[in-house]
Amino acid sequence: MAWNLAARAEREHNVGAADQRREFERDRDRILYSSAFHRLSGVTQIVRAGEADYFHTRQQHTLKVAQLGRRLAQHCATAQEALANTWGIDAEVVEAACLAHDLGHPPFGHIGEYTLDELVRNHGVDEGFEGNAQSFRIITKIGVRYDEYPGLDLTRATMAAVLKYPWLRNPTEPGKSKKWAAYGSEQLSFEFARKYHSHEKQTAEAALMDWADDIAYSVHDLEDFHRAGVIPWREIFSEDGGEDLIRRTENKWYDKPADAYERLRVAWTNLREYFAAWDILTTELYDGSRYHRIALRSLTSTLISRYVQATRLSGNFDDSPIIRGAEEEAEVLILKQITRKYIISSPTLLAQQHGQRRIIAKLFKAIADGVEKNLGVPPFLPTRLHYLWDYAEGERARFAADCISSLSEVQATALFARLYGTAAGSVLDPIVR
Repeated sequence: MAWNLAARAEREHNVGAADQRREFERDRDRILYSSAFHRLSGVTQIVRAGEADYFHTRQQHTLKVAQLGRRLAQHCATAQEALANTWGIDAEVVEAACLAHDLGHPPFGHIGEYTLDELVRNHGVDEGFEGNAQSFRIITKIGVRYDEYPGLDLTRATMAAVLKYPWLRNPTEPGKSKKWAAYGSEQLSFEFARKYHSHEKQTAEAALMDWADDIAYSVHDLEDFHRAGVIPWREIFSEDGGEDLIRRTENKWYDKPADAYERLRVAWTNLREYFAAWDILTTELYDGSRYHRIALRSLTSTLISRYVQATRLSGNFDDSPIIRGAEEEAEVLILKQITRKYIISSPTLLAQQHGQRRIIAKLFKAIADGVEKNLGVPPFLPTRLHYLWDYAEGERARFAADCISSLSEVQATALFARLYGTAAGSVLDPIVR
């Protein structure tokens, strides 16, 4: 079962001179310094990037996922050293995978992802667009680092740890038709990453990345929208409100256990008790005062510590690598459902997303039509995007998706405005540098 260090540290192309860093440290640094990571500062987490300082951007979210991923790996390595060595767990790999996990998210978050998927499919590319597969495409192909080879040339361990859904798309299987790890164009890289894992389960490092992601956004979304004053905690922790929340969460729980309702009932009760320890959070509207900030920070710290400490490695090598803790996993699901019910479904956010879909669709049409007319790169595209045509394998839909998902939201909006005449901009500004 164990894959040795030499196999884990092997690179697909092995370019770049070794230096004072360990191989996995080089991975982390390559991702951190990439233009794809820099772009995430201008991409939506839930609320549009730049709307208010207290909302997380996709990059701020990613940094917290990386910090949590490292702490989870360190906790497992300390508490279960022998199992950690057998599974293959390195904190540097987990952090690198966390830094890379959202590189493929297009402008405007998930609404951008869904829109691009629909557009790409409608243009005859059955695989469509998927954010996780796009992240893998960036680190293995369209990321820019070396002249001789494409991508960032990461180690096998880090490549495998990025694969949250470690399979290629299969439209005949429901679990593999909506989420998958790589497009067919990156199949050889996928096979390199998964050489020592014939099953379709995450590596232990990928599982830790996945859990870090869940913890981070369930807790910091709570934090963001509590500050905004839009979460009705009294309703949530009333009996009627709690029952509704539990039932909604149970309905959304994929592959739920037989005792899902009972677990969620316990989780809701636990959360109510944590909030009761800082009742100011549910009895007063957040005003930014020192005491309000202390209460909020203390609550989120308590939750995160609880979820990290409850994580352990499985001793069954035919099972999932990590055990999240039954109560803790259910609490995270409740927190995610709170955001889904009270924020993601709000009319104001949905109205914003309606306009964002239009920007994505119009940009896609302009680029795809431009490719067809010019039999290649449209001359109106910023120079920085031209190289992507070399990796599109003649598919104008894939090229358009690559271009759009390489933009920040400010860049996407500015390019849309210029191409459709709603704002001329300056001829001295290429929009994308």
